Parts: sequence; C-alpha cells; structure tokens
Amino acid sequence: MTDVRGKKVLVQGLGHFGGGVGVARWLCAQGAVVTVTDKEPAEKLKDSTAALAGLPVTFVLGEHRVSDFEGCELLVVNPAVDKAKNEYVQAAVRAGVPLTTEMNLFVERLREKGAFSIGITGSVGKSTTTTLIFEALTAAVGGSGRKVFLGGNIGKSLLLELENISSRDVVVLELSSFMLEDTPRVEWSPDVAVATNLFANHLDRHHTMEEYGAVKRNIFKFQGRGGTAILNGDHEVVRGWEKDARGRVVFYTTKGVEPLPLVIPGEHNQSNARAALAVLGALPFEVDQSAGRRAVENFAGLSHRLQLVHTQEVGGKKLRWFNDSKATSPDASITALKAFAPGTAVFIVGGYDKHIDMSEFEKLLAERAAGVIGIGQTGQAFVDHVAGHGKIGAGRVAYAGTLDAAVGQAFAWAREGGIEAIVLSPASASWGQFTNYEERGERFIALARACGRP
Repeated sequence: MTDVRGKKVLVQGLGHFGGGVGVARWLCAQGAVVTVTDKEPAEKLKDSTAALAGLPVTFVLGEHRVSDFEGCELLVVNPAVDKAKNEYVQAAVRAGVPLTTEMNLFVERLREKGAFSIGITGSVGKSTTTTLIFEALTAAVGGSGRKVFLGGNIGKSLLLELENISSRDVVVLELSSFMLEDTPRVEWSPDVAVATNLFANHLDRHHTMEEYGAVKRNIFKFQGRGGTAILNGDHEVVRGWEKDARGRVVFYTTKGVEPLPLVIPGEHNQSNARAALAVLGALPFEVDQSAGRRAVENFAGLSHRLQLVHTQEVGGKKLRWFNDSKATSPDASITALKAFAPGTAVFIVGGYDKHIDMSEFEKLLAERAAGVIGIGQTGQAFVDHVAGHGKIGAGRVAYAGTLDAAVGQAFAWAREGGIEAIVLSPASASWGQFTNYEERGERFIALARACGRP
C-alpha cells in the first residue's frame, strides 16, 4: 500500500469539482507534506483554495514547474491528465517519482477495510446506472446496519469517508476509463463489476476502440473466482467480454422481458434499470429485493441527463421540457432521440465542435425529430443536414445561434400544436457559449420555466 506519511507529495490538478480538494485534505490528515499545482490562475480556483484554508498546503497556481515534479516523492495525477503526453508527468517519471491517483489511494485502503465494492463503467449512461444502483442498495439494505457509499467519477472524494467505512458496508463507484487506466498499478478490481456499453469516445487519449475496450476491461481484470462481472447482454462488444472475466458472469437484457414501470423515459433507461436489478440479485448477502426494485422504478433521473425539468399546458395539451445537457457526444444524443416517439419532440442541438463523426446522429435527427433548432458551432451543420433531407414538416428547422433564442423558437412551435416535448440534447460540448454542461443545463431550465409566464 502506498505510504504517504512524511513524504513530499505533489497533487497535479486542484480543479473545480472536489477531487483535488479531497485528496489534498486527506493527504494533510495523513501527515504528508503537500503541494498542489494547477495551471488555472488563483482567481478561477478560489472556491477550491478556500476549501483548503488553514491546512498546510503549498499552492503553485497559474503554472506548473518542472522542479516540483522532479523534486517530489509521490505524484498524485488527475485522471484527466494524459500521462504519456504530459511533459511534467514525464519529467517526474524520468526522475523516478512514483505515480498514483486519488482513486488508487482510496481502493488500496478500501481493500484493507474489507468493504464490499461495486464498480460501474461504460461510455454512456454510467452515471445514471451508478446512481440507480446506489439508490436501490440504500433502500434494499434498510435498517440492516450496512451503510452504502457513493463515489468515484460521481460525487465527492471518498478518501475522507474511509474512517466511516467498515467491513459490513458497500461502496458504489463510477469508474471512468481514465480512472481504470491506472487501477492495474494496484492490481484492484471491484467485487462486482458492471459494464454497460462501449461507444467511440476519448479516442484522442486511447487511440483505438480496441485500446479503449482493453482499458474498460480493467474493471474485472483483477477479480478472483469470487468476483462477479455483470455485462450488458444486448451490447455485442460488451457481451463478448465474457471470455475475459475470471469470476462469475451475469448478463442483463431488455429483450424478451416486460418493460419496467419507470419514471425516467427511454429504452436506454430500461437497460440501466436492468443493470441495477442484476446487481441486487448478485449480492452475496441478504437485502430487501422489493424495496430495491421500488427505488429503481421511482428514480427520477440525474441532473442534466434527460431530466424532466418542466411540464405545462399549451393549447390544452401537456408540454414537457427535458434537459439533456450532459449529452456532449452524438451517441448520448442518439439515446435521447430514441427515448421519444418519432415526430413528437423538438430537439435543440449544437455547441462546441470536437470534430466527431455526427453522420448517424444527423440521420436519426432528420428521421425522428418533430423540429430541430441549432446553436453554437455545430448547430448550423445539423440544421443544414436536416433541412436537406426534408423530412421535418411545417418549416420546423432553424438555426438560432444561442440557447435563449432556441428556447423561444421551440416554444413558438409548441404553441402552434403537435409538439409533446422540447429537448435540449446538444450532441456537442458546451465550450464557447458556456463554461460547462451544468451551466448550459441550468440556463435551459431557467428559460423553460419562464416560458408562458405573463
């Protein structure tokens, strides 16, 4: 297990979302000599630095210094950093500095605790699946004395919760490919590993789909015979991973079974829910299966992930607004398109251009949307493609440029009739017009709720 007491530890990446703060606080509590470095200037990180006020942390902000990387005794690398390409990480490697991550520090100690672990990975939908599993388990363990913890790529750092975790407890972890890239360093896999799907993503980092898939399979690589791999039987690639599993394999499917009565819409959420139920059935200890199932069926969804944010009466009929701002790739927005009956929903699409192949999304958009409104860099291309196919009637194809203008146009079409839902599912990143997808989603929510007010 990586020892940190008394060591000079450099944390690369403070960030805005808590991971850097959590690991820095924990390192201080363990007696490490901590330096945090981030290329963002101090004024952009004031909330994160304030969270570390009063602790013996040295900050190097607005720059990285090679001397810090060469002179430390342990480097904690942010998962988003591409280690092979980062000159500072490579300087540390050449200097013989050992590397670790916040997740690796946590799972090393989790293994010592003996708590039961569940890990979830996938290209699309893993946050929803992770939260469904957490909610189902929380309900299912009831008053048994077991506690359920949620962490990883969702929520706060669990390093600070280690003292509260016992061998009776359950830890649910969302594991990104960036996190799984490093878990072989500590030869760890969760007791139950869930793999939902694999679509083209992060290929600037992983280069090929084969390499991307190999990193994802690290989630069960170090399981023993007592481990369980829960695989999406409806996804051809993931189904094929059965041959690589070392323990028990459980498949889940939406084929040949009655749809679950879920609050959240779409076939993809039926699949996510089936994954959660498969986890409940694979546990080696008794839980209240009925309570867990009710929690799955009543789950209302995650913020910015096909989230129902507003319902109103327009022309005597119900109009629903869905915020899917987290859909920053075409695959995610394809999932949203398939959640609605053809010709019933207006889609607001577009944003920052990541130079991803959009052809399949554009084809489905033209076939299924009741209207299309483009925003941002990619919005015009979407509109041009859909207009060229001529499958959407009543002239309901437009480039609005901004989200504010797009919402106004969508609502005007809804008042004309024939529209059941307005969906923000950009298939693109938010940069250029918004700081992140959360800001974009919150703006959409505010605009949606203001529509129709006197």
